[in-house]
Amino acid sequence: MLDIKLATLYAYTSRGFIHSVPGERGRARLYRRHDLERMRARRDARAGHAPVAAAALRFGEPVLDSSISMISREKGPIYRGHSAAELAARDTPFEAVAELLWGAAAPGSVASAGAGHVWDPPQFGVPISTLKSLLPEKSPPLTALSLVVPLLASRDPGRFAERPEAVLPRARALIRRMAAGLALGLAADGLEEAMSAALRARSVAAAVAAALGAAAGERGVAALNRALVLGADHELNASTFAARVAASAGTDIYGCVAAALATLSGPRHGGASDRIEALVAEIGQPEVAEHVVHERQRRGEAVEGFTHPLYPAGDPRGAMLVELARELAPDSGPVRTCLALVDAMECSGGAATIDVGLVALGLALGLPRGAAVGIFAMARSVGWVAHALEQYEAGYLLRPRARYLGVD
Repeated sequence: MLDIKLATLYAYTSRGFIHSVPGERGRARLYRRHDLERMRARRDARAGHAPVAAAALRFGEPVLDSSISMISREKGPIYRGHSAAELAARDTPFEAVAELLWGAAAPGSVASAGAGHVWDPPQFGVPISTLKSLLPEKSPPLTALSLVVPLLASRDPGRFAERPEAVLPRARALIRRMAAGLALGLAADGLEEAMSAALRARSVAAAVAAALGAAAGERGVAALNRALVLGADHELNASTFAARVAASAGTDIYGCVAAALATLSGPRHGGASDRIEALVAEIGQPEVAEHVVHERQRRGEAVEGFTHPLYPAGDPRGAMLVELARELAPDSGPVRTCLALVDAMECSGGAATIDVGLVALGLALGLPRGAAVGIFAMARSVGWVAHALEQYEAGYLLRPRARYLGVD
């Protein structure tokens, strides 16, 4: 299939490009066909074969060179040489991880990468009463963020500069303001107090906790910091690619983040967490979870949020967040229901993704519906900024070609 020597096949396998398992007899090995097809697609795409090059855009091999992150099937995302899971387990501040991804700190100094940078804006930048009047009551956090970012852009006339020294101060202030903006639509009473507390908070994680009304105090803030670190970047997912396309056209950093938020709002990207939240609410009791899963499978209905295509053995980000939720609120009814869903899916060979992990953590912290995707957006915002900066530096327009199929 690949037209390569046996030694080359062994090299691809040892580097993790192709997964193999023992065969039925002796030393024979079996190789995953999907991996072989991906390798062939990559080879043919480089050779200019149009049909296969087009297929590479469908969860295929990366089409852009990047120094920001890579994906390990066993460890999850790797940020400039650092495992995201290990950074989260060490309680590395989210701000330090952001500076690492942005290239504003050397990889070896990640623990102190956020030092010396101002992450606290003096004020929100848009009258809170104006924002509240523009949003329908009980709007989800993602809707609030999609409103906040363009409004903040309109008040920054110098936003079109592309040099890192001009972009990064704006990015730091924007992310803190986005964290405060999570309270919009959720806090009917005390909105200004919640947003002010978020702006005064000592960290982005604490700001998210204040805006969303998270329970568990310092433990809750630490848990949110881990969630933010785990979700900070994931290579060229749909929203990140949208941010890079916008950046390639010279769009300012607000516009790049807005493009990513618009993409995240699609049900095939950010909607997974919302559907998991709805499913947990539908199940209601832990004892019902296994029955609901089996009935859905009997009807041929998918249970979303499980089995990530890039992690055949399970998403390490989801596993870490699920265990974190279990530790934070072991006696919570909603958490127990979510964990029962995870257990039922594991029996069917489905491992929890980061979307399930964020829902479980949101339930453990008593967060409102829609908070999971809001946290995801806050986490991924630093990755969007990183990829925008890298694309600014690359200096070319991202413009794929179409393969014309003609008229019937």
